[in-house]
Amino acid sequence: GEAMSIQTYNGAAIIAMSGQECVAIASDLRFGVQNQTLACDHKKVYRMHDRLYMGLSGLATDAQTLYKRFVFKHNLYRLREERDMRPQTFASMVSATLYEKRFGPYFVEPVIAGLDPEEGHAPFIAGMDSLGAMETAKDFMCAGTNSESLLGVCETFYRPGLGPEELFEVISQCMLSGVDRDALAGWGAVVYVISKDQCIARTLKGRMD
Repeated sequence: GEAMSIQTYNGAAIIAMSGQECVAIASDLRFGVQNQTLACDHKKVYRMHDRLYMGLSGLATDAQTLYKRFVFKHNLYRLREERDMRPQTFASMVSATLYEKRFGPYFVEPVIAGLDPEEGHAPFIAGMDSLGAMETAKDFMCAGTNSESLLGVCETFYRPGLGPEELFEVISQCMLSGVDRDALAGWGAVVYVISKDQCIARTLKGRMD
């Protein structure tokens, strides 16, 4: 049959969304090899620190490798600076790390979500391609095997100034509706809502087909 792109080999759906002094990031839970689903507990969102999370869509093996590199680099930064990285700083580091491999890239598309303590806990959201070309957003950022369907529902349901609970509802509905149009993503989802004093993780049930 048709050869499938490396980017869509494992399948993914990731959304980050900003609210009022809070930010949320969600991923689906499917891990597949092309059209065969192997697991329904594969979280694609990784914690960098209490107020900074990163979603990695694309090839799962590269996502794991990169996550470990970012943890390593962030730990070195902590030792040097004696503080956590600001989201903007971390995003620049991710971008530079990806661009280092310009001619043999990691097949991932990162989405970064965090709160910036130096900007009064303002939400920060960024996404980039596999070469590290970065775009920031005030509202939301999507990535995955069918990011168009995620973008469509986000454009429809998002509104500015959402509180943590409302933000959770909106991002959850966007994720669950969005993946219904993606045969390579879904099978449940995980959502993280980051506020200045807490981070709540919730697991969603979704269609298993």
